[in-house]
Amino acid sequence: MNEEMNMSMRKFLKQVGVTSQQAIEAALREAGAEADGKTHKIRMVLTCDSLDLEHVVEGEIKGNASE
Repeated sequence: MNEEMNMSMRKFLKQVGVTSQQAIEAALREAGAEADGKTHKIRMVLTCDSLDLEHVVEGEIKGNASE
């Protein structure tokens, strides 16, 4: 992997990580107490049409602990 490709990939992945975290946090805030203490299944789909790529990552995120 050349340096230019490596840097562009890192920049993209950083953007994905930061904006995805912001979107999840906003959704949890909007859901409010309804989301607290619950485990939420989450799925990220990465596609690149020109490379015929579809990559799926699935996981779980736990809402704030109920107080």
